Amino acid sequence: MDISKTTDASPPLHQPAAEQSSLARGATRPGDRIFLGLSRGAGILLLLIMAAIAVFLTYRASLAISKDHGNFLTTFEWNTGLVPPSFGIAVLAFGTIVSSVIAMVLAVPVAVAIALFVTHYAPRRLAGPVAYVIDLLAAVPSIVYGLWGALVLVPHMNGLYGWLNDYLGWTGLFSWDEGAPRSMLTVGILLAIMILPIITNVSREVFRQVPQMHEEAALALGATRWEVIRMAVLPFGRSGVISASMLGLGRALGETMAVATVLSPDFLVHASLLNPGGGTFAQNIASKFSEATEFGRDALIASGLVLFVITLVVNGAARLIIARRAEYSGANA
Repeated sequence: MDISKTTDASPPLHQPAAEQSSLARGATRPGDRIFLGLSRGAGILLLLIMAAIAVFLTYRASLAISKDHGNFLTTFEWNTGLVPPSFGIAVLAFGTIVSSVIAMVLAVPVAVAIALFVTHYAPRRLAGPVAYVIDLLAAVPSIVYGLWGALVLVPHMNGLYGWLNDYLGWTGLFSWDEGAPRSMLTVGILLAIMILPIITNVSREVFRQVPQMHEEAALALGATRWEVIRMAVLPFGRSGVISASMLGLGRALGETMAVATVLSPDFLVHASLLNPGGGTFAQNIASKFSEATEFGRDALIASGLVLFVITLVVNGAARLIIARRAEYSGANA
């Protein structure tokens, strides 16, 4: 047997770095090149669509803001039908942020707890049905949540509001004038119920990806189940939980019909969370768009541009947080 021929036919052990990179990307196969081109084209198309949306919103917003006789960022009124018009987003920004913060504070701890229960505590016969129900709740339309909130949640909030007013009313944050409980707190609770399945589903899938050897190593060292979760599961899934929270926050920021069904806006900023709120960006657009004039629609589009920017900033901040904590996830961000 000719050993030299066998040696020559074998692939080289040391390939150039460029060639290794090309092979790693699969660029030598026609099918892989086609898929790479389609993927790259889809990414570029998405960026172009986002840019087109931004240009459209900016153009229509500039038409309204140029005729605004108030300060668009600080004015506490929305009067687009007056001459001269005066409108601003201060109240809408306050309502959007407050309701979203309430929803996140209520939903994230409960969602993480449910995800940990399903993946590490519940028996398989119970974990399966619970996960199935959570998946179904994530698919319920917003208007259904809104109707449930208006017909069931709001009438049953009087007791909670009275208790908060009796024991925490002195803070001013939970003082109640005994009006209808259609306030920011009710909206925040409803939004928390809506985003709870989304955060739970993503967190559950992240916790299931924890390497088994990490948990077994902790158990072998004598750790309890909670210590395993605290030392192995939560650090590994931290970036995933942040991503899940940002998905929920995105829905809370842009929720329309559920908020419009439950909230009674008065376009004022109240120190108390139990009194009627000023509204949110999405709710204000949905309630006034059909009756607005052409100028009024441009003004509403201007408020939509602010919501668009807020969403981009939130997602960008989440991406930075995830990138800094990539070492906990076991993969690059």
